[in-house]
Amino acid sequence: MLQVQEVVKRYDGRPVVNRVTFEVGPGEIFALLGPNGAGKTTLIRMITDILRPDSGAILWEGRPAQDRAARQVAYLPEERGLYRRSAVIETVAYYGELKGMTSAEAKSEAARLLARVELGEWATKQVQALSKGMQQKVQLCTALIGAPKLLILDEPFSGLDPINVQLFEEILQEVRAGGATVLLSTHQMNKVEQLCDRALMINHGHMVLYGAVRDLRRQYADHAVLVRAAAKPPAVAGVSAVEAHDASWKLTLAPDARPATVLRALLDAGVEIESFELAVLPLEDVFVKVVREGLGIDRGVSERDLQPLPGGAR
Repeated sequence: MLQVQEVVKRYDGRPVVNRVTFEVGPGEIFALLGPNGAGKTTLIRMITDILRPDSGAILWEGRPAQDRAARQVAYLPEERGLYRRSAVIETVAYYGELKGMTSAEAKSEAARLLARVELGEWATKQVQALSKGMQQKVQLCTALIGAPKLLILDEPFSGLDPINVQLFEEILQEVRAGGATVLLSTHQMNKVEQLCDRALMINHGHMVLYGAVRDLRRQYADHAVLVRAAAKPPAVAGVSAVEAHDASWKLTLAPDARPATVLRALLDAGVEIESFELAVLPLEDVFVKVVREGLGIDRGVSERDLQPLPGGAR
């Protein structure tokens, strides 16, 4: 659906986005990650055609992004903005009309969306009467109206309480089930793990990570397993160290050891195992490691690092 090819954007001669290449497939929830100042917002503005790249190409279903219909892409920016003295339903409907809907269609869809985010009874109130979290739900409705094919969300969970975070997550899954694609930019790595299929991380404008979220976590994991057992497991063949890890035991494996072989050795030793899993790093730890150590910045992400989309497309 979306192809970004060797895109470069410079300010004062300095590249803030430097040869970034990735694809987002139909029906995917794709994460765009990076520390503050990495170039994420500039990249999003090029995807939405607010800015034009200095070089490279951005394609929408195989055609230049600027040729797409405006209603096919919706953008929820990190810096929110609503017309405070307008009625809530009129605000949402206005965005629908901007996307080509008739006034009647827009108002009907606005009412449905407001009911979905539990703001139906606030439809005729002025925006300024709503709390910050409620206004954020209205802002989400302005992005959802018109059934966009690509929904770009920049920090959508910021400032929401746990109930409304769960509501937003449910809506994202509904959007995906309806065939739309989501490009999600967030610093909440736990949400990326829960929701996203694949991710791209940029740092200082360079691609440093790109692939399936589960593969990125494994890429930086220690060669170890986590075992929950009734007692401390012994250091069987293939295990170089055993240490406590939360409510489990972390078994560091020898370089040539395989987890399946270690599991068999533990069972043969009579260890009563409650659970056994690879010691995969949380994505937040991967994020911190890559940023602090500057991994990938000098070389960027090579062609062999790029993870293929289903069907073999790169």
